[in-house]
This record gives sequence, structure tokens and C-alpha cells, in this order.
Amino acid sequence: MPENSSNTFEQAADRSESVVEFHDYDKDIISRVQHMLHQTPSAVPLIVLVVSIIIFGTLLGSKLFSPFALTLILQQVAIVGIVGSAQTLVILTAGIDLSVGAIMVLSSVVMGHMTFRYGFPVEISIGIGLTLGALLGLVNGWLVAIMKLPPFIVTLGTWQIILATNFLFSENTTIRSQDISEQAPLLLFFGEKITIGGAIFTYGVIFMIVLAVVLAYALRQTAWGRHVYAVGDDPEAATLSGVQVKRVLLSVYCLSGLICAFAGWALIGRIGSIAPTSGQLANIESITAVAIGGISLFGGRGSIMGMLFGALIVGVFTLSLRLLGADAQWTFLLIGILIIAAVAVDQWIRRVSV
Repeated sequence: MPENSSNTFEQAADRSESVVEFHDYDKDIISRVQHMLHQTPSAVPLIVLVVSIIIFGTLLGSKLFSPFALTLILQQVAIVGIVGSAQTLVILTAGIDLSVGAIMVLSSVVMGHMTFRYGFPVEISIGIGLTLGALLGLVNGWLVAIMKLPPFIVTLGTWQIILATNFLFSENTTIRSQDISEQAPLLLFFGEKITIGGAIFTYGVIFMIVLAVVLAYALRQTAWGRHVYAVGDDPEAATLSGVQVKRVLLSVYCLSGLICAFAGWALIGRIGSIAPTSGQLANIESITAVAIGGISLFGGRGSIMGMLFGALIVGVFTLSLRLLGADAQWTFLLIGILIIAAVAVDQWIRRVSV
């Protein structure tokens, strides 16, 4: 064989090895990104949130970056953030709760009517509303954990039942803001404002942040939190590991109902009145925050902080597009795209464990 032919083969082999090494390096980078996102699922919504603020901040300038505008976003997402925390707990167990909004509204209605129609002291009325929320969540948990019914079907049914009960109990009447402020101002507690510099915070916003921090700690640093993730990841393996799956599910749904009842109390402070028709989209909005927040709808992966970032993304988009004078439908369009993109990214990240 001629010498130049041999050199040609060697050069081709060297180029082939270089190409293989390049592809291997490229795949290694992608794999590292997948693993990083798998370990910290809240990174994706955080990145999206920061990019959104930068883009809209460039377009709007001081209109968005003012303390008033930034805290207004927090006020707007407070209810979604609280209900989203409840939804996150359920979805982490590979379930879903379509009744969160109905529990929230019924709890607020019960608090109001127990005070104004039945004459209970406002403190007792609030206690009754919170207890009712926890009991309704416990019913959902019993049907899912003990009766082994699918969470989607169970909560779809209880959503309709609770919604009907809400209108029957309230007789479709609204309690006015003036009456509440005069006779039961404690019901408006979460709507009270605190001014720090040019920023205006409500107790509802503070409660949302504290709730998120407490739940984030509980999920990551306690045995109960680790059991929640284990149940969502693989309930059969969790059972074999000694996890009381039924007890975990009951606690999650009960806590979810209690959080929704607190959201009902916060809702009164947010809108200033008590109406059976308020908060009807809370279930959809909470699932939206969860999906955009990088929490796997298949359970076992995600974080409360990711959900909070997801809720803030929706808040930034909504307020920014409104300030830009865009049609409200653009908000729904972009949020819809974000939901689909978030689920696609979740599927891509889940391949790490396959």
C-alpha cells in the first residue's frame, strides 16, 4: 500500500476520533444540565422569572421596577401562592386536587355567615372555617388513601359537591365590605397593609412567604417531607421501606384543606367582601403555578419555592402586559405556552432517572 494512502487513513481516523470526542463532550454538557435541573427543579422557573423581569423591565423601565409595582405583583399572587402550596403537597404525592378553590371559597363563606347570620364571635367563626377546610381535605384523603379511588375523580366530585354546598349555604348572598369592616374587622386581617419605604405589603403576602418557607423546610428537612416525596415517587417501594403511605396521604390532603381554608380567610382580606362566586378559578390557577414552577405532575419531584416562582411568573406577565396596554388574551396565550413548555422540560429532565 502506498505511504500517502496510509497517511490518509490515519488522518481520517484522527478526524473521526475528534468528532466522537466532540459529541461525547456535547452529550456530557447536556447530561450535566439535566442532572442539575433534576436536583434543583426550581432552577428553571427561577431563570424564567429573572429573564421575564429583565425583558419587561427593559420595556417598562421604572414602571415595573418601582417598589409599588413589585409589591403589587406579590399582592396579586398571594391567594394563588397560598392555594398553590396546598396543590403542591398533593401533586408531590402523584395526586391532584381540583377542589382547592371550592374549599377556599366555602371556608370564607362559612366564616362570614357564622358571624353575621348566626351571631358567633368572629374568632370562633374563623376557627369553624379553618376546621371545615381541614375536614374537607381529610375526606378527600380518606377517599384516595383508604377507598383507593383516583384523586382526579375524587376531587372532581367533591369540587362539585362543595361548590353546590357553598351556594346553598350562602343562599347566593354577598356580605358587603362595609359591614365586615364595622362588625368583624378580624376577617379583613390578611388584607391589612404595611408600608416599608415605597413598598406596600399585606399580611396575606407575608403569610404566603412564611408558609412557603415553612413547607419548604418541612419537605426537605423532616421525615414527613421525605415520606411525601417517597410516596409520590413510588408508593410500593415506599411501603416496602416502612413508610405509612395511607397516613402520609391523609396528612397531606388534610393539611391541603387547612391551607385552603387559610386562603379563604386571606381572600376576604384581598377582595374586602364575602361572595360565593369569588375565587372560582383558584384550582386552575394553582395547577398553573405548579406546572410552571417545575413540579412534576407525576409526583415525587419539585419544591414549594418552584411553585412560588411559577406564581410570580404569572404575576409578572399579567401586570407587565397590562402596563404595556396589551389585550388580556395575550396573557392567556403566553401562559398557555409556558405550561406546555414546562411539562416538556419536565419530561426531558425525568429521562435522567430512566
